Amino acid sequence: MATAPQQEDKNQQVRTVAELVDYIQALTTEIQELYCLDEIPWVVGYSGGKDSTATLQLIWNAIAGLPEEKRTKTIHVITTDTLVENPVVSVWVRNSLEQMKVAAKEQEMPIEPHLLYPAIKDTFWVNLIGKGYPAPRNRFRWCTERLKIQPSDSFIRAVIRSNGEVLLVLGTRKAESTKRAATMAKHREWRVRDHINTNPNRPNSLIYLPIEDWRTDEVWIYLNQWQNSWGYSNKDLFTMYRGATADNECPLVVDTSTPSCGDSRFGCWVCTIVSKDKSMEAMIQNNEEKEWMQPLLDIRNELDIKEDWDKRDFRRIWGDVQLFERNKDGETTVVPIPGPYTKYWREHWLRRLLEAQTKTRRTAPENMRDITLITLEEMSEIRRIWLEDKHEFDDSLPRIYQEVTGEEFQDPRPGADLSLLGSDEWAVLEEICEGDAMHLELMAKLLDTERQFRKMSRRVGIYDTLEKCFITSSRSKDEAVKNAHLKRDLKTAAEQGDIEKVKQLTLADFVVTNAQADVTNTTQSADEAKTWANIKFKNRETKL
Repeated sequence: MATAPQQEDKNQQVRTVAELVDYIQALTTEIQELYCLDEIPWVVGYSGGKDSTATLQLIWNAIAGLPEEKRTKTIHVITTDTLVENPVVSVWVRNSLEQMKVAAKEQEMPIEPHLLYPAIKDTFWVNLIGKGYPAPRNRFRWCTERLKIQPSDSFIRAVIRSNGEVLLVLGTRKAESTKRAATMAKHREWRVRDHINTNPNRPNSLIYLPIEDWRTDEVWIYLNQWQNSWGYSNKDLFTMYRGATADNECPLVVDTSTPSCGDSRFGCWVCTIVSKDKSMEAMIQNNEEKEWMQPLLDIRNELDIKEDWDKRDFRRIWGDVQLFERNKDGETTVVPIPGPYTKYWREHWLRRLLEAQTKTRRTAPENMRDITLITLEEMSEIRRIWLEDKHEFDDSLPRIYQEVTGEEFQDPRPGADLSLLGSDEWAVLEEICEGDAMHLELMAKLLDTERQFRKMSRRVGIYDTLEKCFITSSRSKDEAVKNAHLKRDLKTAAEQGDIEKVKQLTLADFVVTNAQADVTNTTQSADEAKTWANIKFKNRETKL
């Protein structure tokens, strides 16, 4: 994402251009010696941005300077496509990797590019639209681990399994931000030699940081004055950064005292961790040919609503009501922690995304007409989650897809279209429940649970599953919240040893089995608690 330019570290060494040239030559020698030192394979992290490009270019040029007989060790170049990258940057990176493959073969370089993706179950839209995860926030930053860390970590672990060790080369710089500088300073305790640290998160791996002390201007000097090793255009990269700067201005860099626009950052176009997507905003503002991305920016801004409780369930994703103390305007209240997006809003985000995809395919430049905002595999997994995990057998995804795109949804999952329950049965159920959302949810869960267990020879676990349906969906919102408050009060009273309070709460108008079980000896034991299953069936072990 584009961020406000970070002030360079005033204590950082300021090199002249001549000194930078000498330093690059020294780094080249260091890289060559390090490469020839052992048989440990290298993995270079490449995002297509200025820092990773400069790092890879340094590595490439240094290894190219070795005799061919010494270029024996594989250098893996890995890029993780989160599937929600800025589309312009995503195309840039994919094309760069393709060019890299061709150049490496022509130049007989031991470089192998790899484009990595998150697992389908971990993608952004499967979690947000499928499971209902709310848009990421600093307190619930569920996206980074799934989209970025796990794909690259899986690749690195595979290299370690095959070779025993790995050297990870990163373009991390202290001048990126104050936070990054502090993190890098902390990691210096694992330093083994200049620019190399042990990796505290991954045994048998080292981290090499060749440009850790470079200033932003030095990065651009290097990229603009040294030709790109794999035949891509660093000038175009500079132009892309300039287009992502609010004033569309990047001064000509003539020495290290000249400021540059190089602090723009690109990332996921759906990111709600930052307050604004300044890079995409600037691209749209500065270039009429990029106005086609406006629907994407609109979706991102629609997702970025801090108080979105009206769009989310009053229960957590597993169906339980959890309370927390909320302090707003000096007033403290105990309220439910909001859960996943409701069915209506999950369907809304799917519709908005498909509308944006359809529109951008009509208005984008020719080279972007095949843009995919959500893949067929992602929609198939979303459909599976809605049908099997959330018991929404009205199967709305194919209908929404056809309404928006005008095309029939072709699900690649075998047997996806075979079901005993469908939209007709859902409509009948809605009519029977007469607008009672919780009653509809309970009946849908019970019916679909029976459907899921119908083909099992021994339907072990069906009682517990049916019981869970009642526990999570049999109460209205007001009753469920009231029940959660009672459980909370019972737990507090039990912890304080207030037996009278426990008895008073236990003899309330309604009984809370789970809360009573938590209080242990003061109320009926958990084993004796009545449940739907042991009321209807005396012997719970009876086979169906």
